[in-house]
Amino acid sequence: MIRLDAISKTYDGVEYAVRDITLDVDAGEFIALLGASGCGKTTTLKMINRLIEPTAGTIHVDGIDVTQTDPVELRRGIGYVFQGIGLFPHLTVAENVAVVPRLLGWERSRTAARTDELLELVQLDPAQYRQRSPRELSGGQQQRVGLARALAARPKVMLMDEPFGALDPLTRDELQQAFADIRRRLDLTVVMVTHDMTEALLLTDRIAVMDAGRIVALDTPVDLMRDTTSEQVRRLLDMPRRQTGRLEAIMAGPDVRSGEGADRT
Repeated sequence: MIRLDAISKTYDGVEYAVRDITLDVDAGEFIALLGASGCGKTTTLKMINRLIEPTAGTIHVDGIDVTQTDPVELRRGIGYVFQGIGLFPHLTVAENVAVVPRLLGWERSRTAARTDELLELVQLDPAQYRQRSPRELSGGQQQRVGLARALAARPKVMLMDEPFGALDPLTRDELQQAFADIRRRLDLTVVMVTHDMTEALLLTDRIAVMDAGRIVALDTPVDLMRDTTSEQVRRLLDMPRRQTGRLEAIMAGPDVRSGEGADRT
């Protein structure tokens, strides 16, 4: 479905934001681009829909060379969700969801039906939410509208740039699970940028670990957790492992944590 072949990006001809990346994403697969800030993951994502043009290499989406496609038309056929949400504040919820169908010239009745269908899909009652403005919504509700908008034109491919990063932990978990269900139901091909190893491990089929503009590891979550050769992978896994250990210690109680429980009578 998506093929990146020897993709590179430099802005000055000297320093490379992305260097010689080759990656195949199968139809229906969910891949995370994972790494620290500045590693090139967002640049890589944006080259897929030509928000950033590659310096070298080729990118194909569904067999089509994106560099030979009008960028506006290309983006209309690829869903895009990002952390900032980006809803138009002067439009209602329904109007925000309908932006792409209107640009594509859909009939009003078809657009309205699709809007209601998508609001129900992201668990927002159309009768209650379609006429609301974005400022009347919580952060989680706004992100749901952003997801509905990205799905409006029935894309096969979804690009996501830190889509859950700005949400509180409970809302984030709820929306992650909601999206995982939607992705399976619609058989979407997804590439997601994240710096959160736990998020990548729980949601995706494969993880591409990036460092200094290159992919340094690419594997399933299970096999990546067994990887003992990559220093970058070990560093990324350290935090969820430490957090798991701390939670286990808390659940064990103060006596077990202090090692004193067995001596008390």
